[in-house]
Amino acid sequence: MSTFKIPLQNVSQQFEIALAGVNYTMTCRWNDAPDAGWVLDLSDVDSGDPIAANIPLITGADCLAGLEYLGIEGQLIVLTDGDETAVPTFENLGIESNLYFETTASDG
Repeated sequence: MSTFKIPLQNVSQQFEIALAGVNYTMTCRWNDAPDAGWVLDLSDVDSGDPIAANIPLITGADCLAGLEYLGIEGQLIVLTDGDETAVPTFENLGIESNLYFETTASDG
């Protein structure tokens, strides 16, 4: 099993990333609404076609739960330093709250 920290910042962002050896475009953005927060989208890096959208960054849970049919060989997990139940805020994403990809694949 390997764990990789995804280098997020507390701004809306889009970048290419390899998850278990497959390239994706990841978009992360803040939804400024009651009971909202950070969400991410995954799309095909070549075509730009959406694969999954509006995945909420939920602390301590596999953000890909329920999306196993996509074939992504791993989990996306948000952890917050010092408080395992604290949700990522606009201010602390990429600082105290971080997104990790955990995989059993050898090439992450």
